[in-house]
Amino acid sequence: MSQLIVKGGSRLRGEASIQGAKNSILPILAAALLTGDQVELRGCPRLRDVDASIHILRDLGCGTRWEGENTLLVDARSLDGCAVSDTLMREMRSSAMFLGAILARCGRAELSYPGGCELGPRPIDLHLSGLRDLGAEIDDAGGVLHCRARRLQGCEIVLSLPSVGATENLMLAACGARGVTSIANAAREPEIVDLQNFLNACGARVSGAGTSTVSVEGGRPLHGCTYTVMPDRIVAATYLCAAASAGGGIYLRGAKEEHLSTVTAVLREAGCSILSDRGGIACTRERGLSAVRPVRTAPYPGFPTDAQAILMAALLKSRGATVFEENMFASRYRHVDELTRMGADIRVSGRAAVVSGVKSLRGAPVRCTDLRGGAALCVAALAAEGETRISEIGHIDRGYEDIARDLRALGAEIGRNPE
Repeated sequence: MSQLIVKGGSRLRGEASIQGAKNSILPILAAALLTGDQVELRGCPRLRDVDASIHILRDLGCGTRWEGENTLLVDARSLDGCAVSDTLMREMRSSAMFLGAILARCGRAELSYPGGCELGPRPIDLHLSGLRDLGAEIDDAGGVLHCRARRLQGCEIVLSLPSVGATENLMLAACGARGVTSIANAAREPEIVDLQNFLNACGARVSGAGTSTVSVEGGRPLHGCTYTVMPDRIVAATYLCAAASAGGGIYLRGAKEEHLSTVTAVLREAGCSILSDRGGIACTRERGLSAVRPVRTAPYPGFPTDAQAILMAALLKSRGATVFEENMFASRYRHVDELTRMGADIRVSGRAAVVSGVKSLRGAPVRCTDLRGGAALCVAALAAEGETRISEIGHIDRGYEDIARDLRALGAEIGRNPE
């Protein structure tokens, strides 16, 4: 295992390009199974979770091949399986996405429950309930999902909460159902719009993504396509928070402010200057930061839970106190203990965390607790005195192509060394 070594105190200056979106490419890779053809995915980030998806595709008999740095070819014509091993399913939470796609393509599927970051309970009950509404028969005895569907039939599905994973999984399954499927109380994230755009590029008829109701006209044969994945809004938020933490001025090529306006609004309130254009987002922070109004995570278009830890790290030296309220996951404050090692003043009570700004932070040995918590440690380390050594960075590799490379491009002193 490697470590990230960060020397704090350098103001950031420069430009970096934003990678393709992790939370977009993963459902798109599952959706490629529906085509029975070859798709060319441009802007595909090289991540541990992408590697896990590739392993699943290959295990199912599909061909995959990288062309150049960030173009991935997926050939689903040779699909010859409908079961995913327990080992592969445990590698990431988003592996559940393959359930709807395999079921739609093959009429049956066999998967175990997925793995991923330990952020508290994230059941797939909504996925299974919606698939049953479409006509699937599901037996989950023994921790393995045995699913069969002689014929999926379009219907109206009402989600009890706007789950991103359930919305995407049901969109994929509905492509293989006869008739029209309506998914009410659907999640509205930009990544769902990206999935809709990919499916339509393959010949599907999907509409409504980005609103609370998604409609899928199923039963259409899908074909291959060439598609460019949207930029990763959480990676962009991370580097904006890095600039807020360290100070200076940066430009993020490819970042889209309309995808993360709740984050930029808070950074502006804290004292950053943020300007956006067609090419990306510029962020400048010359003076000290101020505390902001309470930050409450919520489904899109609310403040993203994935940016909570990262923003918290940026505000550790702000004037005053900021209240965070985590409403999405029960265990999303696991990074707090690591930040306090660096001198942060954070008090947690249930779903609330109060960050009181301190005059200085100090470098320390810390470890990643999860993907976004690991990114938060990098953001905090940029504002700390001395050297911070971050271990267990495999979590970061799940969602960031090369965080050290990108931060170095922005002027940070950061490197990756073996332990």
